[in-house]
Amino acid sequence: MSEQERLQTIPVFVVVPPRALMLDIAGPIEVLRRANLEQSAVRFDIAYVGPTPDVRSSVGLRLSGIDPLPTSLPEGALVLVCGAVDEPLEIEAPNRLDDAPSEDTIVRWLRGSIRPGIGLVTICSGALLAARAGLLEGYECTTHHSMLPDLSRLAPTARVRDNRLFVEDGERMTSAGVTAGIDLMLAIVARKVGHPTALAAARTLVIYLRRAGADPQLSPWLQGRSHMHQAIHKAQDAIGADPAHAWSVELLADVAATSPRHLSRLFNEHVGMSVTDYVNRIRLALAKELLEGSRLSIDAVADRAGFSSARQFRRAWNRLHHLPPSLLRSEGVKP
Repeated sequence: MSEQERLQTIPVFVVVPPRALMLDIAGPIEVLRRANLEQSAVRFDIAYVGPTPDVRSSVGLRLSGIDPLPTSLPEGALVLVCGAVDEPLEIEAPNRLDDAPSEDTIVRWLRGSIRPGIGLVTICSGALLAARAGLLEGYECTTHHSMLPDLSRLAPTARVRDNRLFVEDGERMTSAGVTAGIDLMLAIVARKVGHPTALAAARTLVIYLRRAGADPQLSPWLQGRSHMHQAIHKAQDAIGADPAHAWSVELLADVAATSPRHLSRLFNEHVGMSVTDYVNRIRLALAKELLEGSRLSIDAVADRAGFSSARQFRRAWNRLHHLPPSLLRSEGVKP
């Protein structure tokens, strides 16, 4: 099998509405650009589509060369519907044309194009277009806090969530908008390509990677990574790529090209915890994903996450969580 045949391609169709909010486009797509540069197993193939070939963005920059909305979508595609602003920055004479026909075209296209097997991602007010298309009925979803009442009105059977960065419900993924779209795209990259790629993209963009839309705290996968020390990043990258490996301070010191004593000091100073505590936190993050996404036994979860036994896993878990790991699975309770 050739390298080209082994490469998985994910088509991404970015729907550009009138008065498109530039950060809703540039932020999430910059994450995908970095993901393409960081690895070669999965490629995100980006296309910009819309009802008109030319729009004026929120900051007054004119965007052109936008392809027509496609007549059909390939299996496994992602459709990203960007938000728009009511009052764009006017650099030239104001454009008084009514944008409603273009928005109606997007709504009709979404209604006829989104099917099972197609992921729908909305940024900010893009959720309102999806709601008008009837695509959020019965789903958990969110949007910018100022538009939550509109979303509830347009999708009366949707479970609209407030105070969320983003919400993932099956193939429907919605975000609060602006920079929250970056958080959502990092989560998508982590799921489709892996945490190391999402971590690398987040670090390159100098942003924090969040664990989930409902959680304002920093993900264990990026906890302690707001520093700029390259030696520590090398060790953390190695741990994140293979949490179950038998990592010792000595082995990680070799990876970081420093002494074990110096690495221990660096972790305590820049990460705020010991090397062993950091390894255990990453292993617990992996174990949590296995608990939520598989039916593996506790023993199997402990083994795959790198713990020597289920007893060691439970001891490490109980130091950070007030509920046992079995309850997370049986009752769907967040620890």
